[in-house]
Amino acid sequence: MPQPPMTIPADDYQSLQEGIGETLNHGKAIRKALAKHSGKGPYTAEWEVEAAVEALHVFASRWTIEILATLYITGPRRFNEMKNMLSGISSRTLSDKLRFLAEEGLVLRVVTDGPPVRVSYELNQHGMTCGRLLSPLVAHLKMEHGSVTSA
Repeated sequence: MPQPPMTIPADDYQSLQEGIGETLNHGKAIRKALAKHSGKGPYTAEWEVEAAVEALHVFASRWTIEILATLYITGPRRFNEMKNMLSGISSRTLSDKLRFLAEEGLVLRVVTDGPPVRVSYELNQHGMTCGRLLSPLVAHLKMEHGSVTSA
């Protein structure tokens, strides 16, 4: 856990809790809507699990979620800026993962003519949407792990 924990005013902490609660309710409604169609025709529970695993495959690989979180939290970054933020990642791994995330349609590689030529990385619209959807989960986990506390 990063030290020191982020201590925020009680009303902001309460707002986070309320937003997470709303997200839980939306998640329950989404699950219920999908469940109505599960088990009909070819859409067995096995089919639904396979579809979920396929949809989540990009998040299953080490470092991909960390890179996406970095770009979501900080905005566009150059390669070395990201490498310095992601403690323990090698240059080769970061390069491979950025290429993978670009191929998966989550990250844009932006080249700015120089001299010197500058390359930066940023989330595209799909990447930003994923970041927004993951934000309540990340906030919940930060609160549960004590990284974010109430004053």
